[in-house]
Amino acid sequence: MQVLIYHQDAAQWRDVLAQRLPEAQFHLGAEHGNPQVDYLVAWKPPASLFEEQRGLRGIVNLGAGVDALLNNPALPREIPIVKLRDAGMGELIGDYVRYGVLHFQRDFDRYQRQQRTQSWREAPVVDKAEWGIGVLGLGAIGTRVAQMLAADGYPVHGWSRSPKQLEGITCHHGDAGLDALLGQVMTLVTLLPDTPATRHLIDRETLAKLPAGASLINPGRGTLIDETALLDALGSGEADDDAHLRGALLDAFPQEPLPAESPLWRHPRILITPHMAGPTPIGAAADQVAEALGRLSRGEAVETIDPDAGY
Repeated sequence: MQVLIYHQDAAQWRDVLAQRLPEAQFHLGAEHGNPQVDYLVAWKPPASLFEEQRGLRGIVNLGAGVDALLNNPALPREIPIVKLRDAGMGELIGDYVRYGVLHFQRDFDRYQRQQRTQSWREAPVVDKAEWGIGVLGLGAIGTRVAQMLAADGYPVHGWSRSPKQLEGITCHHGDAGLDALLGQVMTLVTLLPDTPATRHLIDRETLAKLPAGASLINPGRGTLIDETALLDALGSGEADDDAHLRGALLDAFPQEPLPAESPLWRHPRILITPHMAGPTPIGAAADQVAEALGRLSRGEAVETIDPDAGY
């Protein structure tokens, strides 16, 4: 089995995968003169790689998001693609979301503003049972995040395109289900893939359906949010009564790094993190990659993405 690895930490991936697949030969994408290989293990490979590799039998995407790969104009459409489905990322993203929820539910955003004006005012605590949370996207990671929040005592509503049933989660689906969810949650969490159907799903109309004072957490894809609509919903940021949306915690953006001129950097009700909510734990991910490569090489069934659906 000949495998080409394209990643900024390709040598590390080669070492951990070689331990799991000693019969395979690994090559690094940055090297010149690589032979034709059977499989590609990669994160955001360049078009030139596909132009060079003409005999690929399968691709393993080193992340849960496949939009960059699917948008590559040189990607051969007939090759099966396997993506990481959690591999430890769900727990990390769940912790990120829990921090964001507490930031708003326990009024840390308001206390930060009070500190700037040396104002000493204690806010009454809102009980967790009264703080509904909506999780958009119930794939492996979204399900894990929803379950973590439910275990913390929050009423959790999940949404997906097709019907799902999850213990302890109120599940909604379709357009009517999304409307029903939006009116019941104080924090909205976006964990959907980047597809034509999800781009700018969080627009002016969607945000208006949230209760006044709701908050937004996006550890998913930057393309989900209409940034102009978000800024309008947040108001000037100076007073609570001029904003429909209370605040936002954002980890992903259409252009990364986020440009210095973006007004998101300077808005007082927005917290920005540098796409760090769900780094890939290499050990658990390597187990998943090795299993996928083994199944592909043996011709066994393996769960692949649907390029038309985008996930």
